[in-house]
Amino acid sequence: MTQAASQTTPHPALQPQGRYRGARVAVVRGGPSAERAVSLQSGERVAAALSSQGYDVVDLDWQGAEHDLWRSLREAGTDVVFLALHGTYGEDGCVQGLLECARLPYTGSSVLASALAMDKAAARRVFDQEAIASPRWCVHRGPADVARMGLPLVVKPSHEGSSVGISIVTDPSQLEAAVALAGRQHGSILLEEYVRGREIQVAVLDGHVLGDVEIRPAAGFYDYAAKYERSDTQYHVPAALSVAERQLVWGLARRAHRALGCAGITRTDLILSDSGRAVCLEVDTLPGLTERSLVPMIAAASGLPFAALCERILDTAALKA
Repeated sequence: MTQAASQTTPHPALQPQGRYRGARVAVVRGGPSAERAVSLQSGERVAAALSSQGYDVVDLDWQGAEHDLWRSLREAGTDVVFLALHGTYGEDGCVQGLLECARLPYTGSSVLASALAMDKAAARRVFDQEAIASPRWCVHRGPADVARMGLPLVVKPSHEGSSVGISIVTDPSQLEAAVALAGRQHGSILLEEYVRGREIQVAVLDGHVLGDVEIRPAAGFYDYAAKYERSDTQYHVPAALSVAERQLVWGLARRAHRALGCAGITRTDLILSDSGRAVCLEVDTLPGLTERSLVPMIAAASGLPFAALCERILDTAALKA
């Protein structure tokens, strides 16, 4: 990772306020999705960080349907929930709905915003309506959709994160396998215009842009292996952007965050082409907080250490219904 010199003090709006000091904080991690392993790592780091700051933390590994999460939260005497879940059931509004019914404030976005952001097709419809630039796309229903989109294109499941089930198709012979891979995951299958360019990620915290990072995978695109398994992915924090480019990608991320109605911390994935075109791919409403995750990198470069970042995210916990 290459990183510019950190600011000594982050923006005042990003400083922790200690809103939930003295409360019993349940860090919920794990879950039954394809991203369970990443969620376990995120939650473990968060629980340790909040404990180091003097918070009363309960670490809950939610196993899925056979594990009564509401009962565990109640028995733990929970006052507030830090959601470190990723993927289906944890990031799509399901757990958020449970917490609203239980009247337990929680980090992250509302039921509706979580569901919209997790459903890539629904999010793209919002982007289209709000004139937020994104690649051309359609839901895959048959060969006519592929013919209309043309190659190269991106094939992805509409309800997964961490690049699970995504393929870049450059030749017709690759299409059947790509559709089959995406079809094994949750949601409909999306076909998306392949936009060649730099992979830029922008973090927004409580409505304020925290910073950005450029990812340079050693091979292919920023897939699951590049994120969590390979050691040769390069991260440039902050990204080497001109003033105009930074204004463009920050503006897109801020508008996407607001258009979906997001709260707390989000990370927006964008592509910046050589021609200067920037497109928004998606918004992650519960971004990873592992040692290799992007939001902690961005925060550190902005002068916000990991423990302070976790405390500041906890400050945003609320009921949204």
